[in-house]
Amino acid sequence: MLIEQRDSLRGEITVPGDKSISHRAVLLGSLAKGTTEISGFRMGEDCLSTIDCFRKMQVGIEILANNKIKVHGNGLYGLKPPSSPLNAGRSGTALRLLLGVLASQPFNSVLTRNEV
Repeated sequence: MLIEQRDSLRGEITVPGDKSISHRAVLLGSLAKGTTEISGFRMGEDCLSTIDCFRKMQVGIEILANNKIKVHGNGLYGLKPPSSPLNAGRSGTALRLLLGVLASQPFNSVLTRNEV
């Protein structure tokens, strides 16, 4: 077998939806300014809880066909105070990520989690 050195690699791969990446993609899209399109989103209960929390902070998030999401972010300080508690559902990842985001916001909020 001969392996040749190359200067670059070109191509495209598609990986299956991943829960951890899906949470973070919604978070980053929500804090970015503009529209973020996410393909391969994991539509499980945990990731949908993350979407619900950001929607309560006035982030426009569309759930499209074929596991695609469109997030209309308002920028790093564009989140609005939620009018009700943010419920991370049963997701520890959503809870931890949201705590980090909420700590830097200029408003108070209540973050809850369902019992496992």
